[in-house]
Amino acid sequence: MTSSNTRILEETAVRYFLEVVRRGSITEAAITLNVASSAISRQISRLEDALDTPLFERISRGMRPNAAGELLAAHALRMQLEAERVGNELAALKGLRRGEVKLACTEGFALEFVPHAIAQFREGHRGIRFHLSVGNAKSVAQLVREGTVDLGLTFMLAPDPDIKVEFSQKAPIMAVMHPDHVLAGRKRVSLSELAQYPLGMPKKNITMRRLIDACCSRSNVVLEPVLSADSISALLSFVMSGNGVGFSAQIPIREYLRTRKLVAVPIKDKDMNALYLEIQSLSGRTLPQAARSFLNTLIDRASECA
Repeated sequence: MTSSNTRILEETAVRYFLEVVRRGSITEAAITLNVASSAISRQISRLEDALDTPLFERISRGMRPNAAGELLAAHALRMQLEAERVGNELAALKGLRRGEVKLACTEGFALEFVPHAIAQFREGHRGIRFHLSVGNAKSVAQLVREGTVDLGLTFMLAPDPDIKVEFSQKAPIMAVMHPDHVLAGRKRVSLSELAQYPLGMPKKNITMRRLIDACCSRSNVVLEPVLSADSISALLSFVMSGNGVGFSAQIPIREYLRTRKLVAVPIKDKDMNALYLEIQSLSGRTLPQAARSFLNTLIDRASECA
């Protein structure tokens, strides 16, 4: 790459290019960036002319990067993130004691785990600001891959080659119920026993539900929930209000267990231990100082739940 090409990669064109890659169209990128679509088109054309290669395939529903575009996107994203990191490091050297941490997590982590970790961290780092996005496991991983967030927290079944796992530990799925439930005093329960009670379960696209369904299939057990939801808050409220049984790992319900609002009973089926808590970052990226420090707080809190 020539020096003139290198200079182009340091300009506005890269920012516009990456937003088109993320959004899949110039129109959507223009809305996000609050600029005219024509301005983005000119910058994309400028990049393609400078590099002497097309960067996108034009499809009916927008644009997607071709092989050259994907290569440039990976390089440009890491360059952008590294520039942000260096800026944060320089600020720290000046003693400014400021910065930000961008996070994404699934709802279970947002109930108590992440907010409490932020409060704990800010006791010693008052100048650090946080930005939190909450979604499903797929969207969390996507935000990490895009470099939109520094860290992602989610439950996973399989590794992702573009993601670095900063921390991982088993997160067994447990049966969750009101303390007065008939099963609350049991040391363990089986999936077949749980089938006899009203169940609240995550929807089929949720990672935890996929594992439960796979275990049921191997055990020839049929679970028919009376409530399916993509909100853990709704499922926990259902369990606390009556004789229903739900499913959860320990982290989302730690406060409920401590205050005896809920009881968690281990499930006998060993495959229910296949879920993992993961703290993720983008593979190949060096995290900013604030994110690195906050990562240690997250790991310490997660280790307490092991």
